[in-house]
Amino acid sequence: MSTAFEHPTYNYKVVRQFAIMTVVWGIVGMTLGVILAAQLVWPELNLGLPWTSFGRLRPLHTNAVIFAFGGSALFATSYYVVQRTCQVRLISDKLAAFTFWGYQAVILCAVVTLPLGLTEVKEYAELEWPIDILLAVVWVTYAAVFLGTIKVRKTSHIYVANWFFAAFILTVAVLHIVNSAALPVTATYSISIYSGAIDAMVQWWYGHNAVGFFLTAGFLGMMYYFVPKQAERPVYSYRLSIVHFWALIMVYMWAGPHHLHYTALPNWAQSLGMVMSIILLAPSWGGMINGMMTLSGAWHKLRTDPTLRFLVVALSFYGMSTFEGPMMAVKTVNALSHYTDWTIGHVHAGALGWVAMITIGSMYHLIPRLFGYTEMYSVKLVAVHFWLATIGTVLYIAAMWVNGILQGLMWRAINEDGTLMYTFVETVEASGPGYIVRLIGGLFWVTGMLIMAVNVAMTVKGSAKRGAPLPQTA
Repeated sequence: MSTAFEHPTYNYKVVRQFAIMTVVWGIVGMTLGVILAAQLVWPELNLGLPWTSFGRLRPLHTNAVIFAFGGSALFATSYYVVQRTCQVRLISDKLAAFTFWGYQAVILCAVVTLPLGLTEVKEYAELEWPIDILLAVVWVTYAAVFLGTIKVRKTSHIYVANWFFAAFILTVAVLHIVNSAALPVTATYSISIYSGAIDAMVQWWYGHNAVGFFLTAGFLGMMYYFVPKQAERPVYSYRLSIVHFWALIMVYMWAGPHHLHYTALPNWAQSLGMVMSIILLAPSWGGMINGMMTLSGAWHKLRTDPTLRFLVVALSFYGMSTFEGPMMAVKTVNALSHYTDWTIGHVHAGALGWVAMITIGSMYHLIPRLFGYTEMYSVKLVAVHFWLATIGTVLYIAAMWVNGILQGLMWRAINEDGTLMYTFVETVEASGPGYIVRLIGGLFWVTGMLIMAVNVAMTVKGSAKRGAPLPQTA
């Protein structure tokens, strides 16, 4: 990148690198999702090969979307926000560069090993021990760069977005290191140091808090910076944002056992997870309301600003999925919903509706400013992307809700003599139309991401052609 595009004070190079890779990995991860959705409609698309089977591509999809797409977005936005709000450059350009190349190396290792079936068989923690160690080193370096930058800040206070980013970085480090503890057998095979119900408990302590801190706290850091910036309004209530932060991080840590209802986990632990999940609704909605109310006096901007639409609709989905989650944690509801497609719908209401939308809105605000503009190459294409993403999300989650409730009811239906009314195969056949609708929703999403890639490429191309220096403010 030409020195003409370097900011005189801040390190924007690493932010640009992570921002571009956010778009790249978004396309890769979501394309894999569409392939998997198609395999559930047409199983022969497995091609009869082990490397392209559903069981191997599925963890690659989740890792690509959560850690490659979402992780790159978190790196980009946290590095940008911490510099802007602390009014100081990242403490080390070399360490920041190491986090970029190290993190991309982790992702590429996942791309190679997961299709080969080299996995620890843990949800969201499939990577084998050598890759886990590399990831731990990268993540600790990330923490050092981020927290070190806050330490040398030129402002008296720490802006609330940085509290959320810091909590996400520190907690994910602890979660990853503890859950990944294993005894190496070979270079590509290891055994967890935990066993039985303890292993399950540690896994879902990690799994749900990966949702709570990686996919919630980190992206709330985005929300608290980019929503006020794009709306050109201050945060509605700074006091509420601090209450939101402390309540969220103190309650979320206890919600993991709701993934293990009706299992070998002690009943008291299951009930604790259920109760804390219900309590979690309060801080979640407090944050959602705070974000929404930030638009007071700026609602008219939604008519002409599709970037702001992304951010606001993301908040709507955040509110919806954080209501749905506690409801599904209630044991009586869970008895119907668990192991069905309803869970898949809930996950994607959060993953597509909240995480992906807040990410894309933040990228549409961030990327032009990284290349010397105030808006993207084409605002119309941003609007097209918004409608594709919104319609795609609604199609996806509605199909999975219907499928999930259908499956749950069919599984528990019994004849007068106590025998099951339906076979499992019949429930799969009944789910077919929903899988087709889900595939269509996924195609909408991938199309939108491809449009975004074109828009970003044209923005970067125009900036390079112009050769103008970056603006002093953003």
